[in-house]
Amino acid sequence: MRRDTLFYQFFLRYPQLLFELLPNPPADAAGYVFESIEVKETAFRMDGVW
Repeated sequence: MRRDTLFYQFFLRYPQLLFELLPNPPADAAGYVFESIEVKETAFRMDGVW
């Protein structure tokens, strides 16, 4: 992860901390997992090139 590595490491080690900060955490908060995912960018396509 290139950005916010401090927050990434922090929440990776303590994923429950986010829910402890919320006034009304969800009932199934223990089932949540923190992970880094990659989202692909939309494709750039030219419809016709001479």
